[in-house]
Amino acid sequence: MKIFSINPGSTSTKIALFEDTNEIFTKTLRHSVEDLADYSSIFEQYEFRKKIILTTLKEEGYKIADIDYVVGRGGLLKPIPGGVYKVNDVMLEDLKMGVLGEHASNLGGILARQIANEVEAVSDKTVDAFIVDPVVVDELDDIARFSGHPEVPRISIFHALNQKAVARRYARENNTKYEDINLIIAHLGGGITVGAHNKGKVIDVNNGLDGDGPFSPERSGGLPSGQLAKLCFSGKYQLHQVKKMITGKGGFVAYLGTNDARVVEDKHAEGDPKYTEIFQAMAYQIAKEIGQCSAVLKGDVDAILITGGIAYAKEFCSWIEERVKFIAPVKRYPGEDEMLALTEGVYYALKGEQEICEYN
Repeated sequence: MKIFSINPGSTSTKIALFEDTNEIFTKTLRHSVEDLADYSSIFEQYEFRKKIILTTLKEEGYKIADIDYVVGRGGLLKPIPGGVYKVNDVMLEDLKMGVLGEHASNLGGILARQIANEVEAVSDKTVDAFIVDPVVVDELDDIARFSGHPEVPRISIFHALNQKAVARRYARENNTKYEDINLIIAHLGGGITVGAHNKGKVIDVNNGLDGDGPFSPERSGGLPSGQLAKLCFSGKYQLHQVKKMITGKGGFVAYLGTNDARVVEDKHAEGDPKYTEIFQAMAYQIAKEIGQCSAVLKGDVDAILITGGIAYAKEFCSWIEERVKFIAPVKRYPGEDEMLALTEGVYYALKGEQEICEYN
């Protein structure tokens, strides 16, 4: 089966064509600020992006009539359980409205359905469009929602697509099912999320976007709340500045002036003690978060998986491993191949290995 994957970003659209799970073609389509300046909302960009996608496929020599299924990156929908979802009218309306906010990923499902319509128009087949494990996946246990104050509940926003793709990959490699094992998965990128996966559900995970868990290259993670409250009312900062400290100018950016983990790794290798200290501190906090997840799973953990771009840093991962290996074996899955993750989700769902869900 030929599966076409679409991953819209704020200034780019990644596209890829797969035969089963084997990549045939991939390309990143760049969009300048000028290209997007005339559009007052994310939704209004879909026709512009669709035209570029179709033009690129033609220029690269691929016939859209050959496409069997289309999958797009899931956007800011209502909180839903993880899984593969067929794009329906209810989903399209929620993506168009931006029920949880505007984000380029909202175009994923819209473009997937639009491209599927184009394929149907030039072929004699019905072509389904899907999304897979959007960031709003919410499978938290009720007890995990308590923060300590009813006005500030804990919410689930994390790297669901990559975490679940890696979990299923590990399960296939070990001749078992994701739904039969317990895993702790740490996604290490610009944001860091650590999830407790209990028999196929992420029952607890830190909100890596909005100030929870370990600090990351550009996010502060969980800050001491009393000190943060004093900072907010000190008169020194406005709300937008404090929010930027939490997401965008926290972590490595605040301590070292860079959000590039490769720069920090290189400076550490050169023997710079300041960079080494901060690099090790981040590994320490990630290990602590993994330890918390082991308590959530009552110590019943089959494996700890480390993924994301920073997982390429072997020494960094070894610092984490030496603190958590007593819990369970540790395995690295470096990188974040979102296009493959989207494709694998659809491929294995169509093979009957997981249910295709209905959004409502």
